Amino acid sequence: MPTITTSGQRKPATMNIILLRESDWTGGQSVCLSDYRAQHIISVIQPALGQILRVGLINGHKGIGTVTAIDQTTVQLEVALTDVPPARHPTRLVLALPRPKMLRQILRTVAEFGVDELHLIHSYRVEKSFWQSPYLQTSKVEAALIQGLERAGDTILPLVTEHRRFKPFMEDSLSSVAAERDLVIAHPSGEHRLQTEDGKKRCLLVGPEGGFIDYEINLAQSLGATVAHLGNRIMSVDTAVCAVLARDLY
Repeated sequence: MPTITTSGQRKPATMNIILLRESDWTGGQSVCLSDYRAQHIISVIQPALGQILRVGLINGHKGIGTVTAIDQTTVQLEVALTDVPPARHPTRLVLALPRPKMLRQILRTVAEFGVDELHLIHSYRVEKSFWQSPYLQTSKVEAALIQGLERAGDTILPLVTEHRRFKPFMEDSLSSVAAERDLVIAHPSGEHRLQTEDGKKRCLLVGPEGGFIDYEINLAQSLGATVAHLGNRIMSVDTAVCAVLARDLY
């Protein structure tokens, strides 16, 4: 996992794909890297000229990059992007905004599992101050998602959307978010355990620490949601997210 130095720049660390941006291209199929990705290649992979690396274009195809030049700070690659990214996870996640440090880990997890959309919502037990967290800055959200993609060998960034008012989201937006999917709210009061169904698309609502309150559960049910529990243990939000996503691996 990439780490952060005191100056705010990422140190090179193990990653399973080198993610590229359109701005990295210098012409034709040639790419030049000079940031943390270059340092990772130089310091960790330590390739020879002609060595092939796994690469991918963010929100595009995957493929290979052949090292054509390398020095102490810069790596040049000749790339061929011919492979489609992995399939998306069948679960679309609606998550009550967690504590800021937990959010960063959940963003990485969501990207690793290949979730297509993450909707962050307010609820009664979400502290209003959480919405002021610097971890919600666009650049920090993207950085956390990219770390997840780098681990997973994926290229597709999940779409992350904020909804700061619970009732308007539920009444005005949830139906489109959950369109053509089973709508489920995870809560210990559920009569049935969340089931695993291969490839079954669902929209899953996961609450904050302490869970959704009765009003929120009742509103979700009135909009067509079924309530399911995750077992006989109470989990932290980040553990619950891993648990529900791992049930439906394709």
